[in-house]
Amino acid sequence: MKRPRILLVAPFTELEWTIKPQLEEWADVASFDPPRLGVESSRQLSPITDRGLEELDRRGWDEFFLAVDGFGTEAAIAIALERRDAVLGLALGHATLSQRRTGERPPVNPDVWAALTQLLRQDRAEFGRHALVQVTGGSIDEELAQAMIERLPIDLDEAWETLTAEVEFGGRLRELARPLLLAKHEGCLLHTSEGYEDAVAAFPDAMTASVPERCCGSPAFGDALQGFCESVIGTGER
Repeated sequence: MKRPRILLVAPFTELEWTIKPQLEEWADVASFDPPRLGVESSRQLSPITDRGLEELDRRGWDEFFLAVDGFGTEAAIAIALERRDAVLGLALGHATLSQRRTGERPPVNPDVWAALTQLLRQDRAEFGRHALVQVTGGSIDEELAQAMIERLPIDLDEAWETLTAEVEFGGRLRELARPLLLAKHEGCLLHTSEGYEDAVAAFPDAMTASVPERCCGSPAFGDALQGFCESVIGTGER
């Protein structure tokens, strides 16, 4: 079986993908830091999507998987749609159909989001040292949180509100029509169980996984991603 190629998408920084070394044991893996907010896109797409496409073009990948966690989902789906003939499958950590905080069964907890947003506006450093650690149940430790804050854009509060905006992407995910891995972070404070349950109900043929840490830092998610890639490659499913 040929070695899978995986593009990792992160909403804020590639440092979030702490399981990258685990994935590199069995796959060719690429990741990238999203550009600063306000960067012009040459392809009339979001800066994160455009940057991901540039990475694919640079590597010359004609077949690949996409893996994304949380608020990078919209950009990852856009990358997949732009490369529909090349993408073999999409793995979604904190899988949802939208980033809604309102209405029935919101995928994003509005109270937690509001508390994080207020803290970020008040104290960027405190947001990194404590909020990121607490909201991920400790799967981001203080050292990683500090490294992430140092690499993130200066206008982090604006980037946060842009990336966590209430967008729907379930329809585009259905349009993509590619194999899916839908993963849940058990006990996540920010993403709700209802949001994950609705995603699974919408895509009953998808592979699923439930992991105890944030997905991009979970060895269990890495194992599930390996099984997903091997299953798709082994069956030749498109």
